[in-house]
Amino acid sequence: MLDKSHIGKILPSFNATAEAGQLRFFAKAIGETDPIYTDESAARDAGHPDLPLPPTFLFSLEFTQPTKQWREDVGIKPSRILHGEQSFHYHRTAYAGDTLRFESRIADIYDKKGGALSFLVRETRVTNQRGEHVADLRSVLVHRNG
Repeated sequence: MLDKSHIGKILPSFNATAEAGQLRFFAKAIGETDPIYTDESAARDAGHPDLPLPPTFLFSLEFTQPTKQWREDVGIKPSRILHGEQSFHYHRTAYAGDTLRFESRIADIYDKKGGALSFLVRETRVTNQRGEHVADLRSVLVHRNG
């Protein structure tokens, strides 16, 4: 079981830069055909200063987190996890070249199936290099116990 004493724990914040090449690759991988996500000229013609981040790209950037010690501290075993849920609440658009700050906390840890499964809820606030609120992310990690 995951250690519930970590509920409310603030995780180490980190910065990640959204690079244009990553955005193009991601857009292609998810089947996005709108050229504003792959062509700077199309993005500018649509009123954007650069390539906008595809809607779920922040999830990918969150994986670049350099410090993962918190997972071990909570008791997470990588071979026993499953991505359970992800949600996004956007406040503004982020663009290629933006440096985004991710500030996360463990919002909840709870069990189901008589303790066979633990669920860890992480909430993350994302701001850009100007300190503007870009998005709130919420993810649920499922951990098989035993």
